[in-house]
Amino acid sequence: MQLPVSFNEALEQSIKKNWNRNSLSDYGEVTYQYKDVARIIGKLHILFEEVGIQKGDKIALCGRNQAKWGIAFIATITYGAIAVPILPDFHPEQIHQITNHSEARLLFAGDHIWKKINPKEMPNLIGILGIEDYQVLEAREETLATTRQNLNKLFGEKYPDSFRPEHIVYHKDEREDLCMINYTSGTTSNSKGVMIPYRAIHSNVLFGMEKLGHELKAGDRMLSMLPMAHMYGLAFEFMYEFVAGVHVSFLTKMPTPAILLKALAEIKPKIIICVPLILEKIVRKAILPKIKDPKIRILMNIPIVGDQIKKRICQGMQEALGGNFYQAIVGGAAINAEIENLLKDIGFNYCVGYGATECAPILAYEDWKVFKKGSCGKAAPRMTLKIDSPDPQNVPGEILAKGDNVMLGYYKNEEATETTLIDGWYHTGDLGIIDAEGNVFIKGRSKNMLLGANGQNIYPEEIEDKLNSLPMVAECVVIQKGEKLYALVYPDMEQVKSLKLSDEEVKSIMEQNRKDLNTQIPAYEQICGVKIMAQEFEKTPKRSIKRFLYKDEEI
Repeated sequence: MQLPVSFNEALEQSIKKNWNRNSLSDYGEVTYQYKDVARIIGKLHILFEEVGIQKGDKIALCGRNQAKWGIAFIATITYGAIAVPILPDFHPEQIHQITNHSEARLLFAGDHIWKKINPKEMPNLIGILGIEDYQVLEAREETLATTRQNLNKLFGEKYPDSFRPEHIVYHKDEREDLCMINYTSGTTSNSKGVMIPYRAIHSNVLFGMEKLGHELKAGDRMLSMLPMAHMYGLAFEFMYEFVAGVHVSFLTKMPTPAILLKALAEIKPKIIICVPLILEKIVRKAILPKIKDPKIRILMNIPIVGDQIKKRICQGMQEALGGNFYQAIVGGAAINAEIENLLKDIGFNYCVGYGATECAPILAYEDWKVFKKGSCGKAAPRMTLKIDSPDPQNVPGEILAKGDNVMLGYYKNEEATETTLIDGWYHTGDLGIIDAEGNVFIKGRSKNMLLGANGQNIYPEEIEDKLNSLPMVAECVVIQKGEKLYALVYPDMEQVKSLKLSDEEVKSIMEQNRKDLNTQIPAYEQICGVKIMAQEFEKTPKRSIKRFLYKDEEI
């Protein structure tokens, strides 16, 4: 297989090669073929040119997952402009701030975003276009409105004898050119604008071809359910698939279990990209209750019979996820140890990857057939990982990364860049070890690490992982007050309501959980008290808890 030399060249080749294939769909609604996508991109390029967008100008996009979002994104980078994806979950003030900070000249906004933002707070824009139909929502220059009104006419004048594959000639990108500015969702701090060059995007797409191309072929289907404005979803539920000729269906609504399972059953994707929460919910609701049945437990330990039961459980999991996939790739957050042990035990086709926005996003990966439980794979192609520790195999240290996937730095933030990129090495902020085979094991975030009374390193994520496996715990955060540790716990409200438990009964269960937990961990990690939270923890779009919001929680 001849690999494209640049990302925009890869986009060109894919459109020409897959001209008559289905490309992008809004699930249950409209479908665009590659030729349709190319035609819309051509029209948007005319609009950009007519309103004075220059190569290197920024164009922001903020809206729900949908085909028109993806087309606007491709149109932006293939024109030579710089894309600024903005998570639709951000508050209006954040959207204003990011648009202004990035110096965006044009904004594509979804319907629900348009209703809540204030254009006056973004004075540098020449206008705002609706993502759903590219109609002008706000025009600061008359040219924008008139060009949009006459766009079909202008397109026809430019291509009088029909629009054909040979007309596709996109911006020639260079390796170090800035492709996009992706603002982090911020689990430990506020957002920073990650400057991602074309080489990083291209390297991630090549990774997909090298590692997934043997299973994911042109014409196959993919379900996109992660936020497109987040690098994980953008890279591996959209950009790689578009280059590979895969038909992507965007789940345009909130992925409730019912909607998700229905879509998976219909689309039957070859690869499933997901965060741990999706798998954990399915396992906890559909599998764990069966496994905890004493009779089933006894049978599972009987040779041959146990294997048959595990096989049936695994088949049930696979059918729930569409029944036609090669593997589920879990990323974005750590997977619960109890859940992972079960998945491994029943032979489920899964692996856990490791990524960061700053690496667009892939850092480590390993195919499920050779994936080592508890790890997040080995260093991705064109990447080098090392541990800042005197004993990298046994003593956790910060994970450092170098290679093609690494960002250029943080936009207009030299201080953060200088502390994160040192001598070409990206300092991830994650703590981990690497075994003799190169498998990476993450122990926690360096910013989250707590210091015990006698100088011991405490990794709250490891404690939380154990607590999350105890009765009635939906999610939790461990915090430190002085020399003491406390657990903030949000109960499993479905179970609480179904069992009609009182507040006092819930408190009693959590106190017993605390005692049981303390029998499993060393003295310096013991939890002194539990605070029950009335609401779920606030999360980033990839479903990671915004821990920094709770470190000063009153006990």
